Amino acid sequence: MSKVLLKVTDLHTWYGESHVLHGINFEIREGELVTLLGRNGAGRTTTVKSILGLVGKRTGSIQIDGVETIQMPTNKIARLGLGYCPEERGIFSSLSCEENLMLPPKVGEGGMSVDAIYEMFPNLKERRHSQGTRLSGGEQQMLAMARILRSGARILLLDEITEGLAPVIVQTLGRVIRALKAKGLTIVMVEQNFRFAAPLADRHYVIEHGQIVATVNKNELESKSDMLNEYLGV
Repeated sequence: MSKVLLKVTDLHTWYGESHVLHGINFEIREGELVTLLGRNGAGRTTTVKSILGLVGKRTGSIQIDGVETIQMPTNKIARLGLGYCPEERGIFSSLSCEENLMLPPKVGEGGMSVDAIYEMFPNLKERRHSQGTRLSGGEQQMLAMARILRSGARILLLDEITEGLAPVIVQTLGRVIRALKAKGLTIVMVEQNFRFAAPLADRHYVIEHGQIVATVNKNELESKSDMLNEYLGV
């Protein structure tokens, strides 16, 4: 069995006086893909941001490949091999597609080459000289994904990558996720679109009111569908 690459234990998170996460516990092994499911405001995005230290205050334990990171600044956490694709995408409008792609620093060995990325995302090759503002929503999402692949990150944190996108773009992203998983990358995915997430993930963690209230393995989806419907309203 592969090693545990990310282990979160008794994670509590605050934004100012607001106590958002109330003892989150989960782990992900090398090469696994897990999803964080739940309704809006449940604490899914805060969980991902907490892993990176992008929150006001956090307590508990977050170990990345055995290294405790709860007291580390974000830049040092990222250099342990984390790549973050935020919900807002973070594309720089004044830079070209290719300049955006080349911007993030390397955080590990073995990042994808620009040619390999363009092979995976042919739309980006066609638009490589276009300004960030001229890219469609789907192209911006592909670019946000592509940037972290070049960095050499081995743990990908993906926040709502399908939100607001056309079905054909969602299908493309599904193929990309499968290819990345086949390469051995470890992926944590916050996702509202359960139909997109269900066939991709090894395991689903359902978050409600800042706590994990259910864990569903891929072979339990059918038997636990009623419970998922209740929690997610899908």
